[in-house]
Amino acid sequence: MKPALAALLLLANLAAADTLLVVNKRDAILAFVDPATMKVVAKIATGEGPHEVAVSDDGKTAVVCNYGTGPNPGTSLMVVDVASRKEVRRLALPGLLRPHGIQAIGSRFYFTAEGSRAVARYDAATDRIDWIGGTGQDVTHMLVVATGEKKIYIANIGGNSVSVLDLTNAPRQVALKQIAVAKGPEGIDLAPDGSAVWVAGRTAEGGISVIDPKTDAVVNTIPTATKFANRLKFTHDGKRALVSDPQLNEIWIFNTETRELVQKVATGAGPSGIQLSPDGKRLFVSCAHAGKVQAIDTATWTVTAEVETGTEPDGLAYAR
Repeated sequence: MKPALAALLLLANLAAADTLLVVNKRDAILAFVDPATMKVVAKIATGEGPHEVAVSDDGKTAVVCNYGTGPNPGTSLMVVDVASRKEVRRLALPGLLRPHGIQAIGSRFYFTAEGSRAVARYDAATDRIDWIGGTGQDVTHMLVVATGEKKIYIANIGGNSVSVLDLTNAPRQVALKQIAVAKGPEGIDLAPDGSAVWVAGRTAEGGISVIDPKTDAVVNTIPTATKFANRLKFTHDGKRALVSDPQLNEIWIFNTETRELVQKVATGAGPSGIQLSPDGKRLFVSCAHAGKVQAIDTATWTVTAEVETGTEPDGLAYAR
């Protein structure tokens, strides 16, 4: 085979391969993992203290939030070409401190700026920040964007609240509503059918607040006994809600219809970020204190594979 043709085939295979992206906070490294073999295939440097990562819907572009460290707040996003596994842009965020939670809709990346009580949007297609909105709440941490991009729900750890930004009439007018929820809200997700937003409090009091998107009001609070609820994610069919607890070293599984705890899954030390595979058959969990990512079979809820990715792995994203 001619060298040029071989190179083209290699690039095609790289572009077509599924990839699990893992940010490692302490190392300031983005690891690329082959989810089929659970092997690290590449690592690249990020900015200081990367916490979260998201991938565009077409799987081509990833964006890493460089959160920074305690004394040094981060002020940048790292834009990555997934196929070539290379950084293509370091986007400075003047006035936006500690970018953290991030979600991609198409090629648009919505992210929180925790240190600035704000949310912003980066459009990878135009390569610019095209919208910024304020929450007015302390520790604006994680977010979830509703279908159609008309609403954003933001968990504010310090404000004990969820901010709702209604973008129906944006940019001329953006409505803001604050919802009091379980204390220390962090993990947040929207049910696949859009019927509910669940947000988990990370304090010892626990609790999962269930918000009705039609009224943007809490309709139920599910009591929990978690020690430190970190992330919350619905399964693709919406039948289960998954909560990671890095102090208990467990994933808690809730039946979304009965709103009851139905199972606990033991993991490696410090389960934090959680990411489902596109087919929903596997759940990937970043075990921060163990320095590894584990794969869990969602049919049996057992750990089937693991890989060491670096020091203190956290945010996960899946590209295909």
